[in-house]
Amino acid sequence: MKKRALSLLLLFVMIFSVITTGCSKNEKEKTENENVIKVGWMGSLTGDQAVWGQCELNAVKMIFDDINKKGGVLGKKLEVIGYDTKGDAQEAVNVAKRLTGQDKVVAILGPNTSGTAIPISPVLEQAKVADIATVATNPKVTVVDGKVKPYNFRVCFIDPYQGAVAAGFAADELKAKNAAILYDVSDDYSQGLSEFFEETFVKKGGKIVAKEAFKTGDVDFRPQLSKIKSANPDVIFMPFVYKEVALSSNQARELGITATLMGGDTWPSEQLITMAKDAVEGSYIVNQVNYDDPDVQDLKNEYKEKYNKNMEINGYLVHDAIMMLVDAMERAGEADSEKIAKALETTDIVGITGKIKVGKDTHNPEGKEAAIVKLVNGEYVFQKKYSAAQ
Repeated sequence: MKKRALSLLLLFVMIFSVITTGCSKNEKEKTENENVIKVGWMGSLTGDQAVWGQCELNAVKMIFDDINKKGGVLGKKLEVIGYDTKGDAQEAVNVAKRLTGQDKVVAILGPNTSGTAIPISPVLEQAKVADIATVATNPKVTVVDGKVKPYNFRVCFIDPYQGAVAAGFAADELKAKNAAILYDVSDDYSQGLSEFFEETFVKKGGKIVAKEAFKTGDVDFRPQLSKIKSANPDVIFMPFVYKEVALSSNQARELGITATLMGGDTWPSEQLITMAKDAVEGSYIVNQVNYDDPDVQDLKNEYKEKYNKNMEINGYLVHDAIMMLVDAMERAGEADSEKIAKALETTDIVGITGKIKVGKDTHNPEGKEAAIVKLVNGEYVFQKKYSAAQ
């Protein structure tokens, strides 16, 4: 009888110990969660656009560490939860559901393409969680059929503006009279920039002498380039990703094309220089940031020291997206997703990529100046700030 009583006592002690240990652990986890603000990130970590996505996520981790060392936001630490979209629209939707559902983030940074930013809108609206896209420039990311999407924001300027800037600079500064366009017919970004480049260039008295298309994944551009060569343009506008830019630029020079090449913000990459340094020499790019600006040097140097590589354009833009988010949280007074979304609508800050004043009816940074960059000896050299209004 005594043995049985002792056994029961020991069993009771063990159960009590497990319960109290479990409670302590749960209480500890609850306290830790209460002292953390979870922020989602999504972007391409694999595939052709991985170089940008990897830089972007690295930058977020580095910047969050810096913010946390200074006390965090609203007395809490920022924690990033990042997932790979693989550059795929359906995967982006899956990631958005995961971040807003199981991870319960208060906001999302990224993605870095329009094709993955556009389809996540219904997920954001259902969860009432805001997203700040970095390099998603298609107008439909934030506005569709004239109606603003309530939880979609962006830190970059949009395709119509970028295409207009490129055309204006070609006509006004380069004094180009004839232009050709080579574009990716399977990509919304490329089509959008091409459309607005053509519209603005013609308005300024220029002539589009050739317009040739290809599809993502093509590697031989000689048929299109041969037609462009026969049209003898002053400039060739090439609004697509650096990989195809490198291939087509090399082939253009091999065919004897001497026209000035121009592109958008999907050109800047160390990979472009590695693959086509001589071919793109003297080309002009419409970019989101001036790499020589004194305001970007601390961030650029910190990233280079930490990761032993140069920061891509995405790193600068996600920095300003984080500034937007922190500003919104501080003005909201709490890390509440709906209040953050509301506060983002009245964003008016100066980031390292320029002034960011969000339009309530567009959720875009209105009137943001573009940086014209020239490729010189394998370096991206800032030329001047340029506005589509010029």
